[in-house]
Amino acid sequence: MKTAVYSGSFNPLHIGHLAIIRHMTEAAGYDMVYLIVSPKNPLKEGISSTSGRERYLAAVQAVERHRLGKVKADDIELDMPEPHYTIRTLDALKEREPENSFTLIMGADNLADIRRWKDYRRILKEYGAAVYPRAGFDLESIREELLEEDYAYRIEILNADMVDISSTQIREGLAAGKDMSGYLM
Repeated sequence: MKTAVYSGSFNPLHIGHLAIIRHMTEAAGYDMVYLIVSPKNPLKEGISSTSGRERYLAAVQAVERHRLGKVKADDIELDMPEPHYTIRTLDALKEREPENSFTLIMGADNLADIRRWKDYRRILKEYGAAVYPRAGFDLESIREELLEEDYAYRIEILNADMVDISSTQIREGLAAGKDMSGYLM
């Protein structure tokens, strides 16, 4: 089964995440999307790993609310030791489900920064990345630069619509007392 792995803090899940999930299941030809709630990104500050279970339960509810039949909120990272490296998650998924092929979903901003990720070469060679556009990033140039490093990297550029909203913007809006409910998944 061709499975997309969409990993993140999802603090909170929003309509941009939903658009990407729908693109993966409806247009990009993936059989399944695993929504992996990461307790704590080792490259980001400001989020407590203790909220991981709460964010996972919110993801389960969002998947049910939107009737996303080809999407599964997965808690695999919640029981893994820190730091939560993507390569460890992908390897654990492959061990758990050797019959499936896994591809990591990420934004252009993450692809631009992927050299900071643990074992990024293995991620790009063994699993590959399906990358969606983000404002301010020349995705084709980023991809070409990485392929100059190693043409064995599997980097698929998604022809997906850009949704210009982030979890950070939503949290900031909520903190300022704004109604952000229209952006939430």
